[in-house]
Amino acid sequence: MKAIIANRPFELSEGNFFYETDINMPVLNAHDVLVKVEAISVNPVDGKTRIRPINGQQRILGYDAVGKVEAVGQSVSMFDIGDVVFYAGTSSRPGANAEYHAVDERLIAKAPKNISAQASASLPLTAITASEVLFDVFNIATDPELNQHKTILIINGAGGVGSIATQIAKAYGLKVITTASRPESIQWSLKMGADIVLNHHDDLVQQLHSEHGEFVDFIFCTYDTDMYYNTMIELVKPLGKIATIVAFKETQDLNALKPKSLTLTHEFMFARPVFNTDDMIKHQEYLTDVAKKIEAGIYQPTTTKVIEGLSAEHLYDAHQIIESNQMIGKLVIKL
Repeated sequence: MKAIIANRPFELSEGNFFYETDINMPVLNAHDVLVKVEAISVNPVDGKTRIRPINGQQRILGYDAVGKVEAVGQSVSMFDIGDVVFYAGTSSRPGANAEYHAVDERLIAKAPKNISAQASASLPLTAITASEVLFDVFNIATDPELNQHKTILIINGAGGVGSIATQIAKAYGLKVITTASRPESIQWSLKMGADIVLNHHDDLVQQLHSEHGEFVDFIFCTYDTDMYYNTMIELVKPLGKIATIVAFKETQDLNALKPKSLTLTHEFMFARPVFNTDDMIKHQEYLTDVAKKIEAGIYQPTTTKVIEGLSAEHLYDAHQIIESNQMIGKLVIKL
């Protein structure tokens, strides 16, 4: 089968070290399904993984995928051949930038029936990430009425994670405040359901106090934790919670969290599958909820750019676009 691989870590400035090759079909574990991939999405984590040392002789990236089940492992009980599924998989196995992909059935769900494969491909990784932050870290209620008086600030509301996090938070009753700066990103964030959009080029503290009030209950940082660290501590309420998906690059003072008794969590949506946790099926549950809400018209997909055809050149182009930090929504490659 065709796959796009790299046999060394590389920065984009070095040139394109992706290449197309033929590899053997995946061997299925007992709980695996074999998916014929129809569309994939490229995420910032793809670029972060691309520059890390390779354990082995080659690396296949790709964590968002949509496709049809072609075969099932001997212990698979939740899916049948012919089912169209979507998922983010795991970072501990070869990725989905290939014609076929093997993935554990506990990590997948049936894709929304009312949208295309390239629309569905925008959702899995970002939706699982957002869901884990909202429900596992912030412990918001599944009854929207119980969240009516709670507010979340999402840093970088127009990005892939911010776009779906806004929709989920809004659907579950929270007041949603986001950050953006360009006219098009502000409009996109409002389209996703934000109640207030703050300009991150201006003073966020002053803007929040003017537009909302002194504190928010939760802050979800999806861009440059170092830049916003002290601001987030100032803006979140006492005993509040902060979550980030962006690793620190600088040394920060964790004692600054103490006066307000704050909780800071690093979210990594691959933690469950990488460590094979007992509740790994949460990925399936979160994706099933997202699919139902897409079909009901409550959520909308976040695909804003589609590249036709999976090739080494197209994958390199996609990584360049993602790393320009100008992307609104999600970029998808249709096979």
